[in-house]
Amino acid sequence: MKYEILYPEAFPVVECQLERGESIKAESDAMISMSPTIDVEGKLDGGILAGLARKVLSGESMFFQELTARRGPGKVIFGHALPGGIMDIELDGSYGLTIQKDGFLAAEQGVDISTKVQNLSRGLFSGEGFFVLNATGRGTVFVSSYGVIHPINLDNGEEVIIDNGHLVAWPDYMHYKIERAASGWISSITSGEGLVCRFRGPGVVLIQTRNPGSFEGWIRSIVSTGA
Repeated sequence: MKYEILYPEAFPVVECQLERGESIKAESDAMISMSPTIDVEGKLDGGILAGLARKVLSGESMFFQELTARRGPGKVIFGHALPGGIMDIELDGSYGLTIQKDGFLAAEQGVDISTKVQNLSRGLFSGEGFFVLNATGRGTVFVSSYGVIHPINLDNGEEVIIDNGHLVAWPDYMHYKIERAASGWISSITSGEGLVCRFRGPGVVLIQTRNPGSFEGWIRSIVSTGA
């Protein structure tokens, strides 16, 4: 599949060139425009149980969009709701990609998207819920963010501490744990950070330069003040 990420410096979109018979799946409502040779359908990736797991457990939509060039080649442009980046990641089948909620945008048909259960301590304290998405298989995955996507490349044994609200995606073979931002609970809470994720390399962690939760809190404060 041929594609190009347009306007990567601000408000990017992805333009895909589909040959006849080719298809791509995207998050619900991601399609912006498409050629008349392309059909769009709502699909349950993995069946009804997988769709329910995505909806109930991870907060994602039950359905994907499946865009298929049935009547000849055509183009489709898709994007996401938040003002932020889009990055393409090529999976070769040797590992999976863990994606935080709202981070998945689209993927080729060779990629399976499932709901992954975090262990209790990770899910309870991560701020991302007990469940995340896991992309496996072969093909291109597109992830999206609020703000710019920034990769943090860790060598073997190297560690980094990341605010949970800034996580986008990471390889599923990477070791990580949840811990307090400071040595004590009071300092962790009063610092505004609370709990963070400590990742250990090797691997690349993708982060977003803005925190959707913080922005949401700012909007709420404005609305409550105005009321």
